[in-house]
Amino acid sequence: MSRRTATLVVSGLMFIALAIAAMFTSVPYGELTPGPTVNTLGDYRGKPVIEVEDAQTYPTSGHLNMTTVSVTSKGYDMPLLGAFVGWVKDDADVVKKSSLYPDDKTEKQVEQENAEEFTSSQEHAKVAAFEKLGIPVDKQVVIAKVSKDMPATGQLHAGDIILSVDGTPVRVEDEVGAAITRHKPGETVEFVVDPADARGTQRTVTLTTVAAEDDGRSVVGITPGVLPKFPFKVTIHLEDVGGPSAGLMFALGIIDTLSPGDLTGGKFVAGTGTIDDKGSVGPIGGVTMKTIAAKRAGAKYFLTPKGNCAEAAKDKPSGLTLVQVDTLDDAMAALGVISTGQGTLTECQK
Repeated sequence: MSRRTATLVVSGLMFIALAIAAMFTSVPYGELTPGPTVNTLGDYRGKPVIEVEDAQTYPTSGHLNMTTVSVTSKGYDMPLLGAFVGWVKDDADVVKKSSLYPDDKTEKQVEQENAEEFTSSQEHAKVAAFEKLGIPVDKQVVIAKVSKDMPATGQLHAGDIILSVDGTPVRVEDEVGAAITRHKPGETVEFVVDPADARGTQRTVTLTTVAAEDDGRSVVGITPGVLPKFPFKVTIHLEDVGGPSAGLMFALGIIDTLSPGDLTGGKFVAGTGTIDDKGSVGPIGGVTMKTIAAKRAGAKYFLTPKGNCAEAAKDKPSGLTLVQVDTLDDAMAALGVISTGQGTLTECQK
């Protein structure tokens, strides 16, 4: 065998060895890819995505699609070769696994947090949409958090609506704490709640107060919050989705469903963005994968949070117009331009 042939053989064997090592050596990374998109004006698994009861609704057309990102599981061991492939692909993002699943949380805990954020985003979307439509929304006091190893643990739950404390109705958060601290540690306090797991019923719970570690005041281990009370029922039927990023598209879908006219003019619009009660739109993660998902679904326009615009514009899919929005009003104005073809859109810039 000549020296040249031997060198080629050795090089080939080394390449094969490296390739095999790359296939079986795992790295601490995960992958994001474009996920499903869902039209908030359409149906999902046989039910309308947005269902309204006891209120006038109006026909809609076109698309207002919320977008998602698919994420590898915490247990997925990405091979080194897979990471290399993901880094060069246009439709995948390889990121540190710790950014998807913090080391101090299980995959189930992360999924639970995402589910709670998704539910919260729906409530914010409803409030913002109702505010835009001029529909009054009342407030009710709710248990926002129950601390561990406290009198309320296992007796009261996050989401329970507090109807009264010691027989006195409560209307604002501060009234709950004031009622509890009127007691001395070791005395009992009575709560009447509308349980989160059995809405429309009432449950009476009597707890014995304990002294707070910091100042000795009486506590039971709950943090009160405020939950909107809507004049009629709006239900969002969507499963297997987490996180807060669909808030903007839910708000727009609710507005279109509850108001005459047609927001899209029959056009295919997708988008993303968190939303708060006042209609402010916030940035989200995985925007590039979401624009790809939107383009694949057939969208021509993508409503993009201002904070994501520069990132999204770097790898904009061909034929997809990225529209910058910072508020619900911005999104409504953009849809006015899209639906009529008149006016100018504020497009994302690199």
